[in-house]
Amino acid sequence: MSEKEDIEVEETPGYQAPKKVDLETLKNLDADDEALQRWKAALLQGSEAAETDDPRRVIVEGMKFHSPDREDLVLDLKGDLSNLPNFVIKQGSQFRLKIDFKVQHEVVAGLKYVDAIYRKGIRMMRNNYMLGSYGPKAETQTALTPWDEMPSGMLARGHYTVKSKFIDDDKEEHLAWEWSFDLKKDW
Repeated sequence: MSEKEDIEVEETPGYQAPKKVDLETLKNLDADDEALQRWKAALLQGSEAAETDDPRRVIVEGMKFHSPDREDLVLDLKGDLSNLPNFVIKQGSQFRLKIDFKVQHEVVAGLKYVDAIYRKGIRMMRNNYMLGSYGPKAETQTALTPWDEMPSGMLARGHYTVKSKFIDDDKEEHLAWEWSFDLKKDW
């Protein structure tokens, strides 16, 4: 299996991504459906303020490793991704990822965070988190992954490398990077 296949997005059988339409077309679709109009109003609230000269649809600003046992570990994803810090994470700790991003220009359907976690060059785990669909907004939006637990025990401890990316239903890759952590007995 190639490295590229290692972090491919899992497909849902029978699911077809929605057609791409501009914001004006989206606002005017299904004008007679009151519930859909309320949903679109919430999705597109603030979209006028999100216009910018930056051509990117999604700007991933950062990711936080959140655990109730300590302060968040922060990855700043706005700058140079080649010098990200190596974290120390306690074995068996509960955690979730908090992802901060901005959406601009148009709705992003089916934003996902996917990763592959390696130890000594061998893929140990693959994650695929659906974050949802987001409309353009000037302010930063945050998505949370479900709670998870780090492995524990002497054999689990060691250095891990994570290959991560953000992708949407249109298969557009918004950001891809590598980061690492050491799993230890304590923080």
